[in-house]
Amino acid sequence: MNRIFLLSPANCNGVRAGWILRPQARSELAQRLRNPEGASLAEVFSFLSALYFRGKLAYARAFAQPPVPSSGVLLITPTAGLMPDGALVRMSTLRGFSRVPISVKSRRYRSALLRDVKQLAREIGRDCEVVLLGSIATGKYLDVLNQALGDQLRVPAEFVGLGDMSRGALLLRCVKERRELNYITVAAASERCWRPAIAPEAVQPSIATTL
Repeated sequence: MNRIFLLSPANCNGVRAGWILRPQARSELAQRLRNPEGASLAEVFSFLSALYFRGKLAYARAFAQPPVPSSGVLLITPTAGLMPDGALVRMSTLRGFSRVPISVKSRRYRSALLRDVKQLAREIGRDCEVVLLGSIATGKYLDVLNQALGDQLRVPAEFVGLGDMSRGALLLRCVKERRELNYITVAAASERCWRPAIAPEAVQPSIATTL
């Protein structure tokens, strides 16, 4: 089956964001963001989010099966709806992201995401799954995505009950093993929330340092 991944965004207001947003930042990434060419959104979010986003990105790139010519990996953003992982952004874009909260109460975030998800649904048709790699504990993604995707929307069953760092480690290990997770509906995920998604021994603290 065709499959597209939607990745939740990195925190554009955190400490790591401050390292590249401050005017005196001199890192190689900060300098490229100031250049006309910019830097890829995936690279920027990977820097901001570290292990968790790197795991989501590596996994999505490994297992996406998009309908031609759709992009298989799309990133949720605070102001620009969905953007391909290879989209180039500049410092001004990142500063704009930092000013808008990821919240269903944010009209700018909600309307841009809903617009793009509806367009995506029209482009891919009904024979393509859309898998969210992101939090299902709040409605900040699901409330919007469900409006346009309904039962086409899936989440990894193994995500239920795991924290961000454990999810990132799990995703990286799956890429290494060429092992895909199990995708279930949002309703099914809600029913499983009372029990661990995977056995406790399946994710060890050392995984993050070995992959």
